[in-house]
Amino acid sequence: MTLSLNDITWHRAVGQLIDALDKPNFWAQLVRLLEQYVAFDSWVVLLFSADQHPQVFAECPGEDGSPDPLFQDYLRGLYLLDPFYIACREQSRTGLYRLSEVAPEHFELTEYYQRYFRLNVVADEIQFNCQLEGERTLCLSLGSEKRFTGEQIALLSLIQPWVLGLLRQRLPYEINETVALAVAPAQADWRVQLEASVQQLKGAQLTARELDVGRLMLSGCSSKEIARKLEISVETVKVHKKHMYSKLGIKSQSELFSIFLQAQNA
Repeated sequence: MTLSLNDITWHRAVGQLIDALDKPNFWAQLVRLLEQYVAFDSWVVLLFSADQHPQVFAECPGEDGSPDPLFQDYLRGLYLLDPFYIACREQSRTGLYRLSEVAPEHFELTEYYQRYFRLNVVADEIQFNCQLEGERTLCLSLGSEKRFTGEQIALLSLIQPWVLGLLRQRLPYEINETVALAVAPAQADWRVQLEASVQQLKGAQLTARELDVGRLMLSGCSSKEIARKLEISVETVKVHKKHMYSKLGIKSQSELFSIFLQAQNA
């Protein structure tokens, strides 16, 4: 189905969504509207915050209605390897973004991609990002078993102002989000948590820089990308990698990823 600025059905539907901003079924209603114009297979609404695990406002139901164990792994710590999360933390951004715009050079070769992304998201992902105060980003992510086409991206870009406006107006009605911000203390820096877990699991004490290098490696960044992000030389990246592997007694990124998973669940 195509959409034009004069599409009466679309404008009527947006009006109905505005009326539903304070209703429990708002997210499902928004997703059903988007599905009329662009095909996708999964969706989730997340709030990314500095030094806190992502908060889920809504997600597509599983086949049996039970929580997806892979997604639970994501919320416990795999989000640190998510290209969209990393992009949000590195640069505040509002708009529509595609996986290919934010994914590191070697993303599809990572254990994260092979053992999580292609099983949970499958092939492609796009995300509406609404930047908020307090280093927070409200995100609506759409996953697809097929690559989104140029026509689909163009259509989503056309309706982007409406979607972002609705996301921003919905936020005050997210009672859980308000309560969490009011009563939940900020979590310790992920490096501190991960360092403590690795110390407990492997008896190894990694430096903050080694943890940074390890996380970026696992997210799919090449040595050149890591060097650019951390403002160090490629040779220094290789030294940190060598020291990290030696401390942990491992020889591959696969082993490093397994330790990362264990540490997040410790």
